[in-house]
Amino acid sequence: MLSSACTPASSRTCSRILGLSLGTAALFAAGANMALLFPNWDVTYLLRGLIGKHAMLGTGLWGGGLMVLTALLASGLALLGALICFVTSGVALKDGPFCMFDTSSFNQTQAWKYGYPFQDLHSRNYLYDRLLWNSVCLEPSTAVVWHVSLFSALLCISLLQLLLVVVHVINSLLGLFCSLCEK
Repeated sequence: MLSSACTPASSRTCSRILGLSLGTAALFAAGANMALLFPNWDVTYLLRGLIGKHAMLGTGLWGGGLMVLTALLASGLALLGALICFVTSGVALKDGPFCMFDTSSFNQTQAWKYGYPFQDLHSRNYLYDRLLWNSVCLEPSTAVVWHVSLFSALLCISLLQLLLVVVHVINSLLGLFCSLCEK
């Protein structure tokens, strides 16, 4: 019964498709994380240490990239890498971008600093209030768009990787059980 529904050939085909999909997703995750290190494609932010902690963690490189590429060798490591990339991307979207913003309060002189200006906004969510996008972050000029676009991409890619790794593990188990059923 089990051997007719599950053949070694279909398991191999599925493994090839999954391997190619995971490899491609890993390369895209690594590329997105690399782009996060160069806001507006400008290296000076990286050289001056003005990159946010979530981007500097490099989870798209080592979590969604390198660890997922090892899925061909160890699915548990790939699952962990994709999960770490997913969680870090979600937290990064919640905290907002690392940028220069005005910290002066009413009737004080202008004071600018680098940090996470949206992290402590309890009354408003910057993700839903696009008016904040161009008014809060002074430098890099497109920090919010860059941050939201690339961390959203990493979030989606890592979710796809999580699903692909789970399917890969199930496919591997089916391949194991099907090989045991062969005559």
